[in-house]
Amino acid sequence: MTPIFPKSLDKYIRIGLSVFIGTVIAAVSLAAYLLHPKQADVGYTPVQPVPYSHKLHAGNLGMDCRYCHFTVERSAYAAIPPAETCMNCHTKVKPQSAQLQPVRDSYASGRPVPWVRIHRLPDYVYFNHQAHLSAGVSCVSCHGRVDQMIEVRQVQPLSMAWCLDCHRNAAPNIRPRDLVTKLDWKPDRDPAEIGRELIAANHIHPPTNCSGCHR
Repeated sequence: MTPIFPKSLDKYIRIGLSVFIGTVIAAVSLAAYLLHPKQADVGYTPVQPVPYSHKLHAGNLGMDCRYCHFTVERSAYAAIPPAETCMNCHTKVKPQSAQLQPVRDSYASGRPVPWVRIHRLPDYVYFNHQAHLSAGVSCVSCHGRVDQMIEVRQVQPLSMAWCLDCHRNAAPNIRPRDLVTKLDWKPDRDPAEIGRELIAANHIHPPTNCSGCHR
């Protein structure tokens, strides 16, 4: 009896299945890589309602982070500045700029400028800015060189693993408390050595237990 299908068909079926399975594995691996927090969040740069340049204000003009984010040293949250803070300067500086119209509207109406949040943690995570700045952790460690960014972007994954890596080896990210907002600070020796000395002197003990961040 003549076979319906040639014997060579078996070989082609095996090859086809191998290609299909390989493609599925590659697609799943690629999706897992791209959707991982290190890739999904790092680089996030949303379009803001006002083209505010941190490079101009914090970099070229040398404005301290705390002028706008005025609660960062005494609160868990770094405040987003109200329009009144912006208008302290912009009643005189470029008062008719079209780009600043949303700020002027906010100042007149009392409704906040709808800034798009960039650095976002899950609701079940507790993070305290005051505690980190008090320990000597600079803005740079989490937010990068914001003073060089025209558009602020996320530079770190802010994942649990990333946070724990720092808590387990905090020394490279600890600096003198009066330099936490000096984003262009360049230590004159190994920053980890400076950090270790400060950790010992100030009795800094970053928590690595669950309740340190999940309360």
